[in-house]
Amino acid sequence: MTPEQVLVAPGRRHVYWHSALTVVVLVGAACLAHRHWPVLERGAVRLAVADQGWLLVGGTAAAATWICAALAQQGAVVRRLPQGRLVAAQFAACAANHLLPAGLGAGAVNLRFLMRCGLPAGRAASALAVKGAAAVVVRAALIVVLALACPGVLRFPRLSAGILAAGAVVVVCLAVVPAWSRCRRALAAVVADFRAVHANPSRAAALWGGSLVFAVLHALVLIAVGQAVALPLSPARVALLYLAASSAAALLPTPGGLGSLDAALALALTASGAPGAAAASAVLGYRLLTVWLPLVPGLVVLTVLIRSKAL
Repeated sequence: MTPEQVLVAPGRRHVYWHSALTVVVLVGAACLAHRHWPVLERGAVRLAVADQGWLLVGGTAAAATWICAALAQQGAVVRRLPQGRLVAAQFAACAANHLLPAGLGAGAVNLRFLMRCGLPAGRAASALAVKGAAAVVVRAALIVVLALACPGVLRFPRLSAGILAAGAVVVVCLAVVPAWSRCRRALAAVVADFRAVHANPSRAAALWGGSLVFAVLHALVLIAVGQAVALPLSPARVALLYLAASSAAALLPTPGGLGSLDAALALALTASGAPGAAAASAVLGYRLLTVWLPLVPGLVVLTVLIRSKAL
C-alpha cells in the first residue's frame, strides 16, 4: 500500500472504528452538555458581553496559526512551494480536519497539495511525518518548560517497574513482527528527509519556528479569550492547561477534537480553580475563533482549490 493510500483511503475497518469511537465521544459530550446546561448557558451569556479587544487579539492569533502552519510545512520540504496556495491549503486543511477524525482531513489535503506541487507520494507523506514529529517535540518541550514554571499544576502518573517492563516487551514484539519491516522502511525515509531538511538551516528554522509559534498562538487564543471573560488564571497556567488538555484529547480521534477537547479543556480549567461559567466561556470562545467562524470560509477555499486543480 502506498503512502497516499494509507492517508487518503484507509481500510474500511479502520474507518469504522474511528467512526464508532467518534460517535461514542460525541454522545458522551452531548450528555455532559445536557447535564451542565445551566453552566454552559451562563458561559455563553458571559462570552456575549466579553471584552471585544481581547477577543480581537484572540481572532488575530487564530488567523496567524494558518501562516505558521504553512511555514512549518514549507520547512518540512526542501523544494520551494507556492506561498499563496500553501497558506490557502493550510486554511482548507484546518476546515477539513473538523470534518474527519484523527487529522485525516488535514493529512489528506496537505498530501494532495504536496503531490500537486510535484512531490512523489512517498516524499509527500514523509514531509507530513517530519512536520508532525516537529509539532510533537515542540509541544512536549513547551509542556515541560511550563510545568517547571508552574509547579503543581500537572500531576504526572508514576509508572511502576511492571508497566515499564510490559511496555518494553510490547516494543520488542513489534520489532519482530513482519509488518515492522515496512514500518522501519517508512521510518528510514522520514529520518532521511529529516536530515535533508536540517542540512538547509533556513528550512530547519522554518520547520521548528513555525511549529513552535503555531502551538504558542493556539495557547494565546485561549489566553486572550480567558482575559476577555475574566478567567482568574495566569496566562502561563492557561497555556500549560491548554497544551496538556489538547495533547490528551488528541488520543481520541474525533473530528477536530470535537467533544474530547472541549471536555478536557473545561475539566482542566475548573480543576485548576476557574469558576464553571468562566471556564465554559473560555472554551466556547476558543472554539468560536478556531473552529466555527473559519469553518465555512475554509470549506469555500477547499472547494476553490479542488476546482482549480491545486488539490
